[in-house]
Amino acid sequence: MAEIVGIFSAPHAPPIVREWPNIPEGPRERLGAAFLELGKRIRAARPDVLLIIGADHWANFFLDNLPAICIGVGAKHGSPPEAWLADFPYATSMVGHPELGQHLVDFAITHGFEPSASHNLRLDHAFCVPLWKSGLNPLPTLLPIVINVMQSPVPSIARCLAFGSMLGDAIRSFVAPIRVAILASGGLSHSVGEPMMGDVDEEFDHTCIAHFERGDPEPLLEYLREDRIARAGNGASEVRYWVAAHGAARWRGFSLFHYESVPLVYTGCGFAQWT
Repeated sequence: MAEIVGIFSAPHAPPIVREWPNIPEGPRERLGAAFLELGKRIRAARPDVLLIIGADHWANFFLDNLPAICIGVGAKHGSPPEAWLADFPYATSMVGHPELGQHLVDFAITHGFEPSASHNLRLDHAFCVPLWKSGLNPLPTLLPIVINVMQSPVPSIARCLAFGSMLGDAIRSFVAPIRVAILASGGLSHSVGEPMMGDVDEEFDHTCIAHFERGDPEPLLEYLREDRIARAGNGASEVRYWVAAHGAARWRGFSLFHYESVPLVYTGCGFAQWT
């Protein structure tokens, strides 16, 4: 049977690549070290498959076709469409795992979820920034899952927790003896294209982190009400990926290994591992 060997989280804000030389030296060095630590921990887990939960920033979907959840079941994944990711070094080596991907789709449908499936997902910066900055070379086999946070329909926080719990069960039920790691890519508080862009709600971030550390999902769900998330910025909705990872980890064993508010990155950058 398949085994979950590590669950991680990391930010994916575009300036982490696009503005990297312009980030002040101290934050740049600390962020760089955190990403390299992430890569070290993923490599230490020796995954055969890295399952990444992230957003689609209009790279694959738009208002005419916007699934709440999409599982990438393709044998390969498309390169990032952003011009500033033109030098992404792994564009031709993003290999998928169709068998596990289809198993996750089938398991989800028989357990109360209706994800869509894509045989040809393009992986935008939500997936490619943490892969690149963490120095994962060669890449493990990738299995992307998009949870929509761009426009309705957006799954509720409770639904994301339940989806993550189901996802953990689905992985563990896969018959092949493979090692699977999970990376929640995104968050924490930030705003994009709003007057408050550049503001980081550190109180929101640290309270979320404290709830993840305590583990109990009920206070976490109570804290992450939609009105509170909205006050932390439109990008704070990406906390859903952390919540899904929390569900896959059966809400225990969370450890933050770096957090930093970086104005030029306009994001509360959190790096964590569930053990």
